[in-house]
Amino acid sequence: MRQFALLERDLEKGPLVHGWEDQRWTLARIKTVIGRRFHVSYTVQGVWKLLRRGGWSCQQPVRWAVERDDGVVEVWKKQVWPQVKA
Repeated sequence: MRQFALLERDLEKGPLVHGWEDQRWTLARIKTVIGRRFHVSYTVQGVWKLLRRGGWSCQQPVRWAVERDDGVVEVWKKQVWPQVKA
């Protein structure tokens, strides 16, 4: 469990510290961090099982909201997000 605590600390630092610009962790990215940090190879499914065993849960919705309007989302990404990001 000591190594899992080290992994959690690495994940708390965020994806940007590990070379990914957007602020989200994916199983594939965590797999890469594990490989770099501990020199161990996991499958994506193995990473998911490891995280679940450690009390982590999936934070991304399994399905889209019925009310979602893709057109509005695209407009927001193109017009509002660049201003927010700056």
